[in-house]
Amino acid sequence: MTRKLLVTGGAGFIGSNFVRYIQNVSPETQITNLDLLTYAGSLENLRDLPVPQNHHFVHADIRDQSQVENLLRQNQIDTIVHFAAESHVDRSLQGPSAFIQTNIDGTFLLLEAARKVWLEEKAVDSTIIRFHHISTDEVYGTLAPEDPAFEETTPYAPNSPYAASKASSDHLVRSYNHSFGLPVTISNCSNNYGPYQFPEKLIPLMILNALTGRPLPIYGDGMQIRDWLYVEDHCEAIWTIIEKGRDGESYNIGGENQPPNIEIVKTICQILDEKGLQNRPHEQLITYVQDRPGHDRRYAMNINKIHNELGWQPKHDLAQGLRDTVDWYIENTDWLNAIIKEKDYQQWVQINYQQRGNA
Repeated sequence: MTRKLLVTGGAGFIGSNFVRYIQNVSPETQITNLDLLTYAGSLENLRDLPVPQNHHFVHADIRDQSQVENLLRQNQIDTIVHFAAESHVDRSLQGPSAFIQTNIDGTFLLLEAARKVWLEEKAVDSTIIRFHHISTDEVYGTLAPEDPAFEETTPYAPNSPYAASKASSDHLVRSYNHSFGLPVTISNCSNNYGPYQFPEKLIPLMILNALTGRPLPIYGDGMQIRDWLYVEDHCEAIWTIIEKGRDGESYNIGGENQPPNIEIVKTICQILDEKGLQNRPHEQLITYVQDRPGHDRRYAMNINKIHNELGWQPKHDLAQGLRDTVDWYIENTDWLNAIIKEKDYQQWVQINYQQRGNA
């Protein structure tokens, strides 16, 4: 079956990688890409798509319910893949309201549009419709060193405005399945990395700063642990869930890579040192800064469910994934320069890092 997709947030990091992935594995798929192009979304991420004629970009807000309804009708959309979200914990600490508006209100209005067009109007074959919601491991809270990894049945315990807004959106999606019969799936992913990531997140920030000889700011002692997932593996997992996942189910997606943050940064420094670039040794740029409030200590994902039920597992190990990511940023300086100029990147760095005292 050839699906007709509405991808929300498809000009962002994971969304744009998903568009490219789908065009590579299913080039006949028609993709309508709806994105408001806020700070982390950019048309630069959508240049040179594999099958541009099967991709239609719409600059709009997911909260514009009437426009979303029109897109669903006009393009006979049968699958919504919902990436659109404010997604940075640090930004949610500086300004929580945008996270409530986009992640909660936006998801609600998107669900309402789907309910009206798909369930009330029956504008599309009801046997093929699917609303897939992309969420995060942060809804589960934090883990102690000895705790088992998060499972799909782990109680929600979000610790930041971002995580709380995503938890709320998860509950809304689940409620539309149980209350109205809207076919849905949910995936909760761990930290993504790879090409096209806006350089405020740890890995691209460290690469950019190291390449330009600027400090590499490390929160607290740098021993926070994340489960690192290469973005292409994540895209494959999402498509697997859409194609094979059971209606109403949630699936955890992780990379099975859990080194502390400081180890990630030192590995990036070693990769850059090996390339003979300036500022060697790059580890001398590491600077410990005051930790952010309520910083979760550890995340880890149990991926047994998606592996056992759907046959998915990550293909990229962290060592090769980091090398591929460093190479991509070095080879795509035009993209990096365009993103930095286009967005409020320098202002954000000033607010979030340079005003922090040393740890």
